[in-house]
Amino acid sequence: MRVLHLGFEDPALPGSGGGAVRTHEVNRRLARDHDVTVLTTRWPGCADRVQDGVRYEHVGLGRGRTHLGRIAGYALVLPFATRRREADLVVEDFFAPVSSTGAPRWTGRPTVGVVQWLNAREKSRQYRLPFFLVERAGVRAHRRLVAVSAGVADRLRALNPAAHVDVIGNGVDAAAFEVAVPRGRDVVFVGRLETAQKGLDLLLTAFAGIADRLPGDLVLAGDGPDGDALRARAASLGLADRVRFPGRVADRAKFELFAAAAVVAVPSRFETFGIVAAEAAACGSPVVAFDIDCLREVVPDGVGVRVPAFDTAALGRALLDLAVDPDRADRMGARGRELARSRSWDRIARQQEEAYLSAVREWHREVGGGR
Repeated sequence: MRVLHLGFEDPALPGSGGGAVRTHEVNRRLARDHDVTVLTTRWPGCADRVQDGVRYEHVGLGRGRTHLGRIAGYALVLPFATRRREADLVVEDFFAPVSSTGAPRWTGRPTVGVVQWLNAREKSRQYRLPFFLVERAGVRAHRRLVAVSAGVADRLRALNPAAHVDVIGNGVDAAAFEVAVPRGRDVVFVGRLETAQKGLDLLLTAFAGIADRLPGDLVLAGDGPDGDALRARAASLGLADRVRFPGRVADRAKFELFAAAAVVAVPSRFETFGIVAAEAAACGSPVVAFDIDCLREVVPDGVGVRVPAFDTAALGRALLDLAVDPDRADRMGARGRELARSRSWDRIARQQEEAYLSAVREWHREVGGGR
């Protein structure tokens, strides 16, 4: 099967997040038996390549120097670039801020939407533009959808009751279970350094309230558009010597950082799935997060602590309680590892492959008329 995957975020792009990880982890497994090409956005320094058997081709207008420029250029060129390529199936990754381009309306081929987030309303408030109307129209264009969580699936069904929605979560790299390092003293965050979604401004405020009682530091590992602003904010709070920015970490280094954490913080205002929380659990570390939809599934009671959404005082108390109670942290970490073992990327890829094959069969039966 020839799969053409419309994936806005290139995993090689600095600051790319868990969505790009999911796309690549699934596609590199599908590439063992299928021909997989990803059409992704242009960005300065990008180059078309084959990675783990998956072809990445960059499309758009200009060089993609700004995020909004990349979005606009990608969305405008995508229909033309898609129609020029042969494929048995088109997969549309939903992406911020509009979610969907309504791909089934213009692909002329079986099309599946993969939905890791539905937050166009938040982006509408942020930019004061009606992105939620584009999102609603895009969801209603799809007949087959894959949601990464039950919460996202419920929202998709509310927007499009006629759609078939499969719930297929995110996986965890098997290497996460192989790391064995002593638990340390630091509060650790891993991810994109930005505030609108990841809530790092809230985490800094929470940490400022407990720093004098914590044995360790706050580690913000990653890169992203708000890195300089976060460093300045830490300094303004008098925390310049207590907040460390080691840069982007990946693979074994990332898992070792998780495993060595006293506690892992996931202070997101909204999330697609919360792959960082799942990876931290696989490494045996407890997670503290806000009580928001997607994270309820990834951070159940006993695996971590969820606190009222955006309550920085409660976030600080939960981080402190776990950081000074390693026995409780170990118990939560053990339960987290057990839960995470059910999240194998091989299993996720098999489920997604079946969803794709089912969509192709349905299209030829009901839409393609046997063509």
